[in-house]
Amino acid sequence: MRAYNTKNFLKILVSLHKSDTLKILFPSILLVGAYSLAVYFFELEYLRLTAKSTVSHIGMLHSLLGFVLSMLLVFRTNTAYDRWWEGRKLWGKLVNDSRNFIIKICGILDEKDFKTKAQIAKYIKFFPHFLAGHLSKESTSLILDADFADLANELKHHPPAEVIFLLTKKLYQMKKEGKISDTEMLFLDAQLSGFLDVCGGCERIKNTPIPYSYSSFIKKFVVFYVLALPVANVVNLGYFMIPITMFVYYVLMSLELIAEEIEDPFNNDENDIPMESIAKNIGRNVDLIINKA
Repeated sequence: MRAYNTKNFLKILVSLHKSDTLKILFPSILLVGAYSLAVYFFELEYLRLTAKSTVSHIGMLHSLLGFVLSMLLVFRTNTAYDRWWEGRKLWGKLVNDSRNFIIKICGILDEKDFKTKAQIAKYIKFFPHFLAGHLSKESTSLILDADFADLANELKHHPPAEVIFLLTKKLYQMKKEGKISDTEMLFLDAQLSGFLDVCGGCERIKNTPIPYSYSSFIKKFVVFYVLALPVANVVNLGYFMIPITMFVYYVLMSLELIAEEIEDPFNNDENDIPMESIAKNIGRNVDLIINKA
């Protein structure tokens, strides 16, 4: 995720980044400008239409379509942002669950059980990295870690769930050894369910995109609206209609592209959730708690 100072207005205004919609849409913006120029010559130079022509009244209908389109884009953008924000809340919950779990482990186990604490801490630290890799389908930077690589070779099918499975086995083994009571095991088991709840919630966002028919309709509506814009208004605005059409196309399509990017917040794009950064922060927190226990 791109970090920036929200109060630095001028820097934000002039900055360009790899996901900037202007760079992505620039070729199609030029095509829209060429189309608008062609409409201008056809209506004003070839047909010689005037402001009193029938075509000028199409602008009223076009304005009504603009209102409908604005409502659709607002709903589209809000829906995409809700998915991004829900993903961020799930990763925030993972941070809290990790801290709470390792604190409880350190409180339950004696100081002489440092080796057991370290092993459990390893599972807790690796879980968010496995989850990030599972959601983004990319290997994590910790693949160079020998312990991480050995564990990754064992967990092929669903790494996050299998890490929790190994951790659960470890806890039940400790329960049999009398290191954990039934009541303590009950609380820890509920905490483990929280890890898988986070995983399941992220998978739901990842595997359930906006319905195709809705996304397709928005794009078609935007294109139709932009193509009709110079037809309805060129007789009134003349040459000014060309840059206006290009700007309207840029704004509307930018909203759609931004919605497409943030509706799946687990692709490691510039505006996505910084999963690896959060995972590393969890690792630092776990190490700090273990060392102070």
